[in-house]
Amino acid sequence: YYFLFLVFYLVMIYSDYTGYPFPTAPPVDPFAKIRVDDCGKTKGCFRYGKPGCNAETCDYFLSYRRIGADVEFELSADTDGWVAVGFSSDKKMGGDDVMACVHDDNGRVRIQHFYNVGQWAKEIQRNPARDEEGVFENNRVTCRFKRPVYVPREETIVDLHLSWYYLFAWGPAIQGSITRHDIDSPPVSERVVSIYKYEDIFMPSAAYQTFSSPFCLLLIVALTFYLLMGTP
Repeated sequence: YYFLFLVFYLVMIYSDYTGYPFPTAPPVDPFAKIRVDDCGKTKGCFRYGKPGCNAETCDYFLSYRRIGADVEFELSADTDGWVAVGFSSDKKMGGDDVMACVHDDNGRVRIQHFYNVGQWAKEIQRNPARDEEGVFENNRVTCRFKRPVYVPREETIVDLHLSWYYLFAWGPAIQGSITRHDIDSPPVSERVVSIYKYEDIFMPSAAYQTFSSPFCLLLIVALTFYLLMGTP
């Protein structure tokens, strides 16, 4: 009788009188949306796409901010495959440290580390990312992760306390493996980026660059002058 009483007592404690033998697991926190009102203030941002776009509407979006000994990155792109940022000593692909967020066939978004060998991205097993999270929603891959500012000297992982050109790319994936980026000439930062300086930089996509080139501006000025002066 004593044994039966002990079992009954333990069941009553763990069930909390609800009829369930064990407590249920706490719910998983949903992916926190990327805040763009912090851009240029508490974090640096790059936006590529339509003027005025945000992390949910830009063709490509990236933010960075220092948190202690780490840098937190947030990436998002209009793709069902992958979105990445590369750290380069020049504006060209090749010899670059790359962090990519890849949407796999199971619906998960994984953070992977690559090194560009020429025009080919080789996955590196040593991955500096931590506190990883990602989501695929509304045909967009979005992720957030941290990586240390300082790392032991290694060819495939750069020290982020130094300034680098940032290469921005995104594209499709096949069975969780990245393929060629969506556009032939992916955008790149105009100048080297310092993690100690927060800016909010917008780069118009090809569809919105028509009237921003020097030639088009000169043509607009010439036409305006012609219309104002009139014809003989």
